[in-house]
Amino acid sequence: MNIIFMGTPDFAVPALKALYDSKHTVTAVFCQPDKPKGRGYKLTPPPVKVVAEEHGTAVYQPQSLKKNGEEYIGIISNLNPDCIVVAAYGKILPKAVLDIPKYGCVNIHGSLLPKYRGAGPIQWAVLNGEKETGITTMLMGEGLDTGDILLQQSTTIGENETASELFDRLAEMGAELMLKTLNQLENGGIVPHKQEESDATYAPMLSKDMCPIDFTQPVRKVHNHICGLSDWPCATTMLNGKRLKVYKSEIVSEIPSDKLPGEIVDPKIFSVACSDGVIRFTEVQAEGSKRMKTEDYLRGKPLSGNEKLG
Repeated sequence: MNIIFMGTPDFAVPALKALYDSKHTVTAVFCQPDKPKGRGYKLTPPPVKVVAEEHGTAVYQPQSLKKNGEEYIGIISNLNPDCIVVAAYGKILPKAVLDIPKYGCVNIHGSLLPKYRGAGPIQWAVLNGEKETGITTMLMGEGLDTGDILLQQSTTIGENETASELFDRLAEMGAELMLKTLNQLENGGIVPHKQEESDATYAPMLSKDMCPIDFTQPVRKVHNHICGLSDWPCATTMLNGKRLKVYKSEIVSEIPSDKLPGEIVDPKIFSVACSDGVIRFTEVQAEGSKRMKTEDYLRGKPLSGNEKLG
């Protein structure tokens, strides 16, 4: 097939690389515009653009395909793709684009649809303590992740797996399922099926307002909060008047301790009381410092055991 690929962040990179290594031809890549990053606000290309340029593929970066997008819609039409593959593109595709490819627009979504439609499916699955999630390939429609399902593949979420770790795993799974989907579409081996609207849930974008840890919550909810916000926007708490980022944790006990929520239970392992149990931080970042394993942090900043977080 002749493929136009649309994607922007790291999640989309394995799928694009898989297409380059396959029998299919990537005729063009669409991604979001370069954005300023870092202290110097230097314009930085998105990861998908970097890969596309390494392969000599034409890259287009429209601000929008819906508003004043006629020029780009014309380009897509002239390229006459058999299929448009979409992975975390971040832009809405108008009907004029959806109708162009022979096999439609195939989206790679990081959940088992219709659960977790929206921008943050991977993070919300972890935040909500799901035991299982997966990848869905779907035919794109005009709604938000409402198109017909093509293929799905499930995976178990690890006890201490962070959203960032799951993100990387699902990106690779998505690439594999996308190739399987394209091959079956080409061979007529897929019958798309409608999503069950009554089972639909929504996964909105995360925000920094979600960062503070509430130790009065159950220990499992606190653990899911830390895992679900890692690596961004990252769970935080206050220690001795300074912000502490918490990237990883483990549940020590689901039996209430004799400490109040937020109090240190064992300073040697940085365990903290929650409403119904004890949690241990395993990877942290102090204000003005770098991210590190908790044991390394404690070597430089040992706890007395009298601290209270929050």
